[in-house]
Amino acid sequence: CPVDPPNLTGPVNVNLQEAPVLGDVSMDHLDVTFGGYWRPPNCTARHKVAVLVPYRDRREHLHIFLNHIHPILKRQLLDYGVYVIEQYGDEPMFWKGLLYNVGFTEVLKNRSYDCFVFHDVDLLLEDDRNKYSCSSSPRHLSVAIDKFNYTLPYKQLFGGVTLLSASHYQTLNGYSNLYCGWGGADDDMYLRLFHKKLKITRPDKTVARYKMMRHDQTKLNPYRFSLLKTSQDRYGHDGLNNLHDMDYQVVSVHQYHLYTHIAVFVATRKIQATNRLVTNSTD
Repeated sequence: CPVDPPNLTGPVNVNLQEAPVLGDVSMDHLDVTFGGYWRPPNCTARHKVAVLVPYRDRREHLHIFLNHIHPILKRQLLDYGVYVIEQYGDEPMFWKGLLYNVGFTEVLKNRSYDCFVFHDVDLLLEDDRNKYSCSSSPRHLSVAIDKFNYTLPYKQLFGGVTLLSASHYQTLNGYSNLYCGWGGADDDMYLRLFHKKLKITRPDKTVARYKMMRHDQTKLNPYRFSLLKTSQDRYGHDGLNNLHDMDYQVVSVHQYHLYTHIAVFVATRKIQATNRLVTNSTD
């Protein structure tokens, strides 16, 4: 396929007014294979990309996201799959880093990908020239979000929508498993990149624009500052390589038309005990 796909439109209409019925969205994408897979029919894609979306209790957002992302990925001529990793259970806090690590591990059991896009469900791309194709360097894609007046809040930000090769993600040992709620997991990932001397690249903010769907603020992570202080000491043994120590269970992996759904039960007593130990050691 060409480096610059010919069907890119530039600015994309973003409709936040009404969540579409998922069945109607499916009818618009009959060429998508069950599980959320698609590849260009007339050329060989340059990149094979998995889009990982951690998710909980935002079904309306998910429907809007799926309706929005599939046409863009097709126009970018990617060989791609969309994976929604949903947190189950009564645990009140959302464990994004843990879900990303579980999703990454489960996806590679059945398919190989060149790179992975780590994508918040509430962010919608406004310009399809911001390509989700693989890069030789870790890439921060959501540079300009409407909530922040289309400016980068701080230089060390590496969250929202990011792209990493499979090998880079493994080198970084994935995300930390210890961050819950809002705050910390993305900053910890930036520190992992810094410690491994991996340079972050960003597309120009004129194309790296996103709208954020409105939602209630997630609870703050009470341990985030203490955890960040110990990031350099932990990243070698907190992430992909200690998932087996975490209190989680993959309940099911089910292929719907527009995405593969990975249901993860999270019981976090062991994780929270580790957080308290880390906090006490930094006081």
